[in-house]
Amino acid sequence: MLRRHSISISLILCFTFIIIMGKFTIPERVIYVCTGSKCSKRGGKELYKNVKAFSKYYGDKNDLEVIQVDCFDRCKFAPVCNIQPDNIWLKEYHEKEVLKVLQIVMQDQPKV
Repeated sequence: MLRRHSISISLILCFTFIIIMGKFTIPERVIYVCTGSKCSKRGGKELYKNVKAFSKYYGDKNDLEVIQVDCFDRCKFAPVCNIQPDNIWLKEYHEKEVLKVLQIVMQDQPKV
């Protein structure tokens, strides 16, 4: 009897948490941009700002999310960024290259 009671309390707490938190959306793609010291010096911070603007221009929040990362620990390849779930890693890039890859990846995205 005690076990059944604890399960129902857990379910109530879980549903309460979901109601309080609201809708949690999961984007189709995520780009992680390193803005650590070496990547920032080589254009990482500027890329982050521009990709963020690209994602707003592109439209729906469910399509692309941009996340700033402190360090990927791949400093000798700076600047570095990563596109998921495609597992695309870009290193020593120029901003135009990243935006071109993003456009291609976003066009290939299946619409459900």
